[in-house]
This record gives sequence, structure tokens and C-alpha cells, in this order.
Amino acid sequence: MSLDSKIPQGPIAEKWTKHKTSIDLVNPANKRNLDVIVVGTGLAGGSAAASLAELGYNVKTFCYQDSPRRAHSIAAQGGINAAKNYQGDGDSTYRLFYDTIKGGDYRSREANVHRLAEVSGNIIDQCVAQGVPFAREYGGLLDNRSFGGVLVSRTFYAKGQTGQQLLLGAYSAMNRQINRGKIKPYNRHEMLDLVIIDGKARGIIARNLVTGELERHSAHAVVIASGGYGNVFFLSTNAMGSNVTASWKIHKKGAHFANPCYTQIHPTCIPVSGDHQSKLTLMSESLRNDGRIWVPAKLEDAQAIREGRLKPTQIKEEDRDYFLERRYPSFGNLVPRDVASRAAKERCDAGYGVNKTGEAVYLDFGAAIMRYGKEQAVIHHLYEASEDKIRELGEAVVEAKYGNLFQMYEKIVDQNPYKTPMMIYPAVHYTMGGVWVDYNLMTTIPGCYSAGEANFSDHGANRLGASALMQGLADGYFVLPYTIGDYLSDDILTGKISTDAPEFEAAEKQVQATIDKLLSSKGEKPVDYFHKRLGKIMWNKCGMSRNEKELKEAIAEIKALREQFWSEVRVPGAANELNQELEKAMRVADFLELGELFAKDALHRNESCGGHFREEYQTPEGEALRDDKNFMYVAAWEYKGEPADAVLHKEPLAYENIQVKTRSYK
Repeated sequence: MSLDSKIPQGPIAEKWTKHKTSIDLVNPANKRNLDVIVVGTGLAGGSAAASLAELGYNVKTFCYQDSPRRAHSIAAQGGINAAKNYQGDGDSTYRLFYDTIKGGDYRSREANVHRLAEVSGNIIDQCVAQGVPFAREYGGLLDNRSFGGVLVSRTFYAKGQTGQQLLLGAYSAMNRQINRGKIKPYNRHEMLDLVIIDGKARGIIARNLVTGELERHSAHAVVIASGGYGNVFFLSTNAMGSNVTASWKIHKKGAHFANPCYTQIHPTCIPVSGDHQSKLTLMSESLRNDGRIWVPAKLEDAQAIREGRLKPTQIKEEDRDYFLERRYPSFGNLVPRDVASRAAKERCDAGYGVNKTGEAVYLDFGAAIMRYGKEQAVIHHLYEASEDKIRELGEAVVEAKYGNLFQMYEKIVDQNPYKTPMMIYPAVHYTMGGVWVDYNLMTTIPGCYSAGEANFSDHGANRLGASALMQGLADGYFVLPYTIGDYLSDDILTGKISTDAPEFEAAEKQVQATIDKLLSSKGEKPVDYFHKRLGKIMWNKCGMSRNEKELKEAIAEIKALREQFWSEVRVPGAANELNQELEKAMRVADFLELGELFAKDALHRNESCGGHFREEYQTPEGEALRDDKNFMYVAAWEYKGEPADAVLHKEPLAYENIQVKTRSYK
């Protein structure tokens, strides 16, 4: 089938405005007769559910947590972007649009990104109106800061964790609609299949995770907002429950899966400490505003640090290699995440890593503490302040900005980051790939939509920091309420969708068969055994860098592991009870299919771009080498059974409003 992105005609700055004025509407009286299912209640799903219910639709929400408040969106620390230009430093809708496309290494859709930039300012207004406590500067205006890959301050943030505050805003909006009866929440439920009737998405099969009961739920449209698939690597910054199941089930029912190889590695994570870990701790990218990243300039110093014979504070300034500032003087420590991550890997691979495993670099706040301290001394007229006093004043400023992160680091690592540099190393964080959607956020299945990280996104091959929250809320608050109405306008006379339809029966039987197969396995290996093995294959052969030889090995190894899983896994317990091992087993089964498609996608893309770095395609300086002539397209894969049989569909990317050039942050 050919891919129709349904991008409106006309100048890019007018596309969304004209589209909104030309689409079909549903009047308020008819909205009462239309049902929408929203799977996932993070920022994208929560905002969509609240907005659709406010409009009058009957909404059902599904999340595997005991409350939408526990969605992984709550862990987003750093901030949310918006082109408000509060600082007067030259930001604009166009600049946000351009930065996002450049940050994504020219592999995103122009029209979608421009729309995102257009509505970004509305998001801030919406959230302020909801009571989200954004940080404010001394004059009372909203404060913001700069994030990696940009030269302006456009990242709005809230004390604690921005994602937490934004999610509470969406959650409060949801609760108002729950109290009105317009949202029916199904917490501790997991979607296990999509039901299609007459070619349209008409419902889902969900499992009650407490009782084990399979349930049928019908609707006139289904929204998948279930997040990304970073946990295919086992170790990632995602919560352990984060999975690909909802997206993968609709993929197997006909939704194309796009660009799975585009995975973001985040540079400021606390390094791996051993095989006992199930999650990696992310620290906000905001730290890179003030922290300077370095390794020892001498191999013998790095060796001495690893062996405990030297402390970082003993390394003289002239013996430190501030490698990001050296390689990228214009952006320095604020280069995009893929660039910073690969640069750290390169230094560690060359033997300059600083923790016991050799996989860590320093993030040092010593210079920032002294700079802020001197500024504070002047403010307080302490012109003769001692160095200790200046340090004390500077530490107070840093604590006000990053105190929660410093506290978290100290609890985990048992080192005081005010006195000794933090250690950081890249880790899997966000997935830019996902379910293919058109301009209206509809998948290749009519009536089935995908929002937030679950879709293949507006980011391209890499994501600028603080734009995930922007995309999730843009989709939920400002895009879906318009586009879903356009689709549902044809359903106002349809009436309730019966769950007695044979399609529901067939889907439920299929889900039950999978559950029975897993529970009847006579194997002896726990689910985590397979997940960890998959994660190691993915990280070692599909991680920060890939090559043809290892990708082919990964495909063969994942296929063999999948076969082993179905014959040797052990899933204790029963189906009709709370059974977390069964939950995990079904998710890992999906990861074992996705992992192979991921490697297949990375193998076919003979270029480097953003989070996809093929070692065969790099500049003499080790930067990503794109092939715009042959690979300027979205790779959308159609399910045909085995991942090896997936069929590639290409959506060409046309750039009419920006000049495509080699990405440079030097």
C-alpha cells in the first residue's frame, strides 16, 4: 500500500490553520454518542483523554499502572520547549522549527515539525492555566534555560521534575472529567489486541491485571499513546513497565512501524554499576548548562583514577581534556545528545574513561560554582570575600538550580557532587521510531491513532532535549481534538459498537491462546533471562554505533533467542490472577520481535544520521555521514509474519522551507 501523509497544501506557516478550518466537525449533541478509547495515560494520552472528554466525547482510558499519575512521563526532569522568546535572544516559531529539524539530522517531516513549533506557545499557556508551577525569575516572569543543540533559551521547567508537574496538570484535567462521568478509567489494565471491524479500529481486548480477566471494549476510534520501546535494551532510563505491546499489537494488525532504528542515547546518566540493575538513572540535561564535561588528557592519569590512586580534584586544569568544548567550540557542552553521547563513547573506547569499568566521563560544576559565587559576592557587596566564602555562595546557587539532582546522585553514588565531579555515561533514553502516522496522527488502520512517543514522531533521527513533553502535549491538547473529530463526523449515526461481534470473539481467542501457550511452557528459564540477553545483543550490536557485520549477527541471534524463549521460558502462576511474570513474558515476546525489526531497519539504512550511527558511514572527524540522495525517507515497515518478512514502504521527505546541509555544531 502507498503511504499518504495527508499533508495539506499551501505555505507551511498556513497549513495547520487552513487544515483546521476545512476539516469536518461534530456538533456537541452528537459528540455524546461517540466513544473513544485512549491507551496510555502519560502526557500524550492524559492530555488527549481530558481534551476529548471536555469536548463531549465518551472516553475510556487504559493504563497498566494503578493510577495515571504513575505514567513514565512523570520522570521527565528537564523541561518543555516553546518558542516564546521571553529572553529576547532571537527565538521564533521558525527557529524552533529549524532547530528541531536540524537536531533530527533532517529526517523528520517538515509540516509536522512546523505545527509543533506553532502550538508550542499554547502549551505553556494551557499548563499555566492548569496551575503548573513553572519556575519564575526574580521579576515574576516565567523562567527558562537552554538545552542541547540550540543557541536560545526556550526550555521552561518546574522545580522537582517538569514531567511530574505537567502530568499532574493533565491528570487534574482528567479527574474533572472522571468526576463528570465523561472518562471511565481502567487502571491496572493492559491492552493486548486491537479489534478491527469492516476495516476500521473498533475496540480492544484488555486484560485486567489484578484478576486476569480478559475484557472487550468497543469504541468508534482508538488512540495509542503508550510511549516508546527503549526497554528492548533491557537497561534504559525508562521505568521497567514501559513496553512496546500496544504499538506492536496494532502493527501486527496492519499499522506500519516506522524507523525503529532511531533510538536516542542520553549523555547525562549515572553509569552502570553492575548486572544487578534493572533501570538506569537519568539526570536532567539541564546540568549541561553549567557542568563542564571532561576526561584526563593523559592515559596514565585515567588509569590511576580507575585504580583509585588519583582523585579527579587532583588533576590540574591543564591536564584535563574538555573534549566537547574542544571539538565543538560554538555549542560546547550543549551539543545535541547523539553528538555528546558518541563523543563520550569515543573517549572511553580510547582508554580515558574514569570509573572502575572505564565507561564514564566527568561532569564538573567547579567552574560554575566559582562563577556564581563571584556574582553573588558582588550582589551582596562582599568585595573582599574569601575563596571559601565565594564557593559557599556559588554552591547555594547551584543547589537552588539542581539540588534535587545532586541529592539523587549522592544517594546513588555516595559522592558529594559539590566537592567532586559527577560521573556520567550515555544510556538508552527515547525512541524516535514508532507507529507511522499521517498528518492527522492516524495510523495506516482507519480509526486508529497514535500520539506522543508511541508514533514515529516529529523529531527525526534524534530528539532535542525538552521536546518530548512538547510533542506529547501538542498531540493531546491541540492536534487530536481537531483531527479525530474530522474522522468521527462520519460515525454520528453508527451507534454503539457491539462487543459480541465475531471480530471481538476472534481477537479474544487469539490473546487467550498466547496466554495458554506461555503458561504451558515446560521451560526452566525466567523471563528476565531472555530480556537481559536480548538487551545485551541490542546494546552491543545495535547501540551507540552499528556496523553491517554485527547487525547481521544480531538478526540471527535475536531470531534464535526468540525460538528459545518459546520453548524454554518458565512462567509460574495462573492466568486468572495477578501474575507479573505473565505480564512480563507477553511484553518480552513482543520485544523479541521488535528487536529483530530494529536491527533489520538499521541494516538497510546505509548511512549515519542522528541516533543511527553506522560505523561505515562517518566523516574523517568521526561525525555522522548522511546519504541524502538515497535515504531521505521515512522507513515504514508492514507486518507480514516474521520480522524477516516485513515489507518496506518509503515516505519521501521533501524540504521546501529549509536548506538541507551537513549538520555542524562546531
